[in-house]
Amino acid sequence: MSKPIIISDKNNKSLRIKKILLKKIKFNPIKRSNLVIVIGGDGFMLQTLKKNTNSSLLYYGINSGNYGFLMNKFLEKKIINNLNKSKIAKISPLEMTVYSKKKRKKILAINEVSILRQSRQAAIISIRSGSKYIIKKLVSDGVLVSTPAGSTAYNMSVHGPILDLNSKKLSIAPISAFRPRRWKGKIVSDRSQIIIKNLNFIKRPISAVADNIEVRNAEIIKIKIKNKIKFNLLYDKNKDLQKKIKLEKLKKEV
Repeated sequence: MSKPIIISDKNNKSLRIKKILLKKIKFNPIKRSNLVIVIGGDGFMLQTLKKNTNSSLLYYGINSGNYGFLMNKFLEKKIINNLNKSKIAKISPLEMTVYSKKKRKKILAINEVSILRQSRQAAIISIRSGSKYIIKKLVSDGVLVSTPAGSTAYNMSVHGPILDLNSKKLSIAPISAFRPRRWKGKIVSDRSQIIIKNLNFIKRPISAVADNIEVRNAEIIKIKIKNKIKFNLLYDKNKDLQKKIKLEKLKKEV
């Protein structure tokens, strides 16, 4: 048995939980090896995962933020038992490649890639899946490409579909579509390479955002699942990520 790594953000609640946890672990051994305990909110978890793509690590999140969809609730009396009996959910991130002015930048996104207008004017873009057009011309505030794990986040706020964790699908959802007004987006296979092109990058610039990392003045954005990377997230029994997604889906349908 190896001692778990504890990573915490700096707010008072996180530091208090960390202090309690250190005392608990000192007198109660953790059966799991390669365990990383992340104390914070969803954003802090996303940052932590993207800093380390080592697929052998197990990440158990403890929520000290607001919503904490990717995290677990801290139950002081049950924490050791929860750590030892937690279930694994494997997720792969998106890889976003942005081309602009002969430059290329690659960034990982666990929840979604957001393509957003950069000025007061709506963006004009085309979207392809490989060589096949999904839509030849979309005038909108932007578009989201979401993973199943991220489909209950920003994607749900723009009325995109909630995807089951094991669906092997990606959601493409418009943000305030202007033309065509009734375009609701598309669900595609996670084997697709999605290519988004700015059709008027001089007068109508757009930015590409991978979770919370922005690249401005994007001309072409290529998005695909990075299957070689697997993040192992741990969840308490009966509160795993798939059940959380199903619960959000039921809430949406009500």
